[in-house]
Amino acid sequence: MSQHPLHGSDPDDRLNPLVFYGSTIGIIVFALWAMVFTDQANATIGQALSWISNSFGWFYFLSVVAYLVFVIVIAFSRFGSIKLGPDHSEPEFNLITWAAMLFSAGIGIDLIFYCIVEPLSQFMAPPLGEGGTAEAARHAMELTFLHWGLSGWGVYTLVGMSLAFFSYRHGMPLTIRSALYPIFGKRIHGTIGNTVDIAAVLGTVFGVATSLGIGIIQLNFGLSYMFGIPENTATQSVLAVLIVCFSAISAVTGVDKGIRRLSEFNILLAIVLMAFVLFAGDTTFLLNAFVMNVGDYLSGFVAMSFDTYAFDQPTGWLNAWTVFFWAWWIAWGPFVGLFLARISRGRTVRTFVAGTLILPLTFMMAWMSIMGNSAIDLVLNGGAQAFAESATSNPGSAIYLFLEQLPWVTLTTIVVTILAIVFFITSGDSGSLVLSNLTSIIHNPNNDAPAWMRITWAAIIGVVTVALLATDGLTALQSIVVVMGLPFAFVLFLMMAGLYKAFKIESMKTASMQDVLAGQISARTGSESSGQANWAKRLSRTLSFPNDKQMAQFLDSVVEPAFEAVRNELSEQGYPVTVHNDRGERRNLSIDVDLGGEQDFTYQVWPRRCAMPSFTVQASHSRSSYYRVEVHLREGGLNYDLMGYNQEQVIEDVVDHFEAHLHFLYKKREAAGLNDSGEE
Repeated sequence: MSQHPLHGSDPDDRLNPLVFYGSTIGIIVFALWAMVFTDQANATIGQALSWISNSFGWFYFLSVVAYLVFVIVIAFSRFGSIKLGPDHSEPEFNLITWAAMLFSAGIGIDLIFYCIVEPLSQFMAPPLGEGGTAEAARHAMELTFLHWGLSGWGVYTLVGMSLAFFSYRHGMPLTIRSALYPIFGKRIHGTIGNTVDIAAVLGTVFGVATSLGIGIIQLNFGLSYMFGIPENTATQSVLAVLIVCFSAISAVTGVDKGIRRLSEFNILLAIVLMAFVLFAGDTTFLLNAFVMNVGDYLSGFVAMSFDTYAFDQPTGWLNAWTVFFWAWWIAWGPFVGLFLARISRGRTVRTFVAGTLILPLTFMMAWMSIMGNSAIDLVLNGGAQAFAESATSNPGSAIYLFLEQLPWVTLTTIVVTILAIVFFITSGDSGSLVLSNLTSIIHNPNNDAPAWMRITWAAIIGVVTVALLATDGLTALQSIVVVMGLPFAFVLFLMMAGLYKAFKIESMKTASMQDVLAGQISARTGSESSGQANWAKRLSRTLSFPNDKQMAQFLDSVVEPAFEAVRNELSEQGYPVTVHNDRGERRNLSIDVDLGGEQDFTYQVWPRRCAMPSFTVQASHSRSSYYRVEVHLREGGLNYDLMGYNQEQVIEDVVDHFEAHLHFLYKKREAAGLNDSGEE
C-alpha cells in the first residue's frame, strides 16, 4: 500500500487509553445490565426508544433529507473537484472492487434478512389502506426502496466524505473527532474528541453485534432446515465463535487482501443468486415490476421523504419501520462512513458522492425488486398465504421459505447460507478494523492499527453477540442502537458545518496560489545569468532525462543548499525552520516553517521514477527509466519537475510558495473578519 508523501510509518502509533478503556467499560456495563437485568433493560430502553420516536420522528425525516441534499449540492459545486487525499493521489481500488466493498460494508447481512420480510410486511400490513391488494404490492416496494435507498446512503456519504477529506487531505487521524476540527479546533484532542470517539465505538460494537445476532439466528434456522442442526443458544454460540475467528483472520490480512477478496466474492455470489431468482421465476413480470418500482421510487421520492402521516399517523408502524431505519442508518454512520473513507483515498469529492449514492442504490433496487416482487407474487397470484404468515412471523426463516417455492432448493439454500456467512465475515472484519483505528492514536491515516488490536475487537464483538443471544438481550441491543442515532444526528449537522467551512478555506487556498504563482516558472527561467538564450536553457532542461546518480547529486548539491539558505534567512527573522534530507529507500527533502498558531508551511521534493520516453536518444540505450524531482505541498504533488533548476531558482520556488501560503493565511483571516492583531 502506498504511503502519503507527507507521512511515513510512525513508531509512536499506540493505543488511545481513554477511548479504548472508556468504550470497553461502557460495553461491559451495558452487556452485564442487558444480561442480568434483561426485563428491566428492555423496558427502560423501550421507553427511551418510544419517547425518541414519538418526539423526534419529524426530526429524523428532516435530517436524512438534509444530509442527502448537502452531499449532492457539494458534489455539483466547485468543491466537487477536490480530492479526498493529495492532489497527485490516485484511487487504491478499481471501481468494481470499490463498489463491492461499499456494498458489503454498508448493507451486509441485513439485505438478506429484509429482502423478503419487508416487502411482504408492507404488502400484508401497509401503514394506510388495505393490505393484500395490487395497490398495496406497488406501495410496498416504494417503501422498501425508500428505507434502503438514497436517504440512508446520504448518511454514509456525509461521514465518509468528511473523514476522508480531513484525514487524507490534511493528515488528521482517521477518527470521528477529526471531522469536527473546523468547529472546535484543537479541543477535539481533549474531552470533546474522546467523548465523540467513545460514542462512535459503542455504536459500532452494538450495531455490528446486533447485525451478527440477527444473522446468526437466520443462519441457525438455515442449518436446521438443511441438516437438522438444533436451533438453540449452543449452536448460535458456536456459529458466533467461528464467524469471529474468520473475521479476525480477514481483518489481519488487511483491506487490500482479506476484506477486498471477500467483498468481491460476495457481490458475485449475490448477483448469481439474484439472476437465478429472476430467470427461475416469471422473468417478464419481474422485469416489468422492476422498471415500475424504479419509476415509482424516483417520482415519489420527495413526497415519501417528508410523509410523516401527520393527520392519521400509524405510530406503531413508523416506530417499527421508517423512524427505526432512519435512526439505524444514522447510528451506523460512524462505522460505515469511516470504512468508506478508508477505501476511498484518491477519489474526488464528486466521484465519491456519485459512487456511494448510485452504485449501492443500483444493486439494492435490483435485489429488492426481484426478491420482493417474487415473494409478493407468490402470495398475490399463487395463494401462498401460509408462506407469507410464516415469513413475517419468523423473519429469520423468510429467505429459506421463499427459496422453497423455487427449483433447486437445496442448491440455493446452500448458496444463501454461504452468502450469509461471508456477509458476517465482511461485517465483522470491517467492524474490527474500524474499531481498532478508532481506539488507536495513528499518526499516518494511511496506516491501520496492529493485528492484535483487530483480533481483540473481533473477539469483543463475538463475546457481546454470544452473551446477548444467550440472555435474550438482543432486543435491548437493537433498541439501544436506534437510541444512539439521536445524538449522532446532531453530530452529523456539525460535520456538515465543519466540512463546508473547510471546503471554503480549501477553495480560498487554491485561489491564493493562483493569484501569487501566476507565471512563476517563466520568471524563474528569466533569472538565469548566462550568455545562452533563456529559451535554449529551458529547452535543454526539458529534454534532460537524468539517472538516479544525477538525481541524487542534484538533491545534495542544489536542493539541500537552497533549503539551508532559506532556513538561515527565516531563522534570522525569528521563524523556527527545519530541513530534513532523507537518504533512505524513499529519498526526499523537506523544509518546514513553524508559524505558531497558524497552519505551518511545508515544501518537499520527491524523486519519481518514470519510464523513458521512446522518442529520446537515451531510450535506444540500455537505460529504461529516468527521474523527475517533483514538488509537494501539504495538499499533494504539483506535477512539475525541479530537475535542472539552479540553486537560485529553487530558492525562488520555495519563496514563491511560502509567499502564496502567507497570502492564503491573510485571506483566511480576512474572511473570518479578523484584523492584523487577530481581533474582530
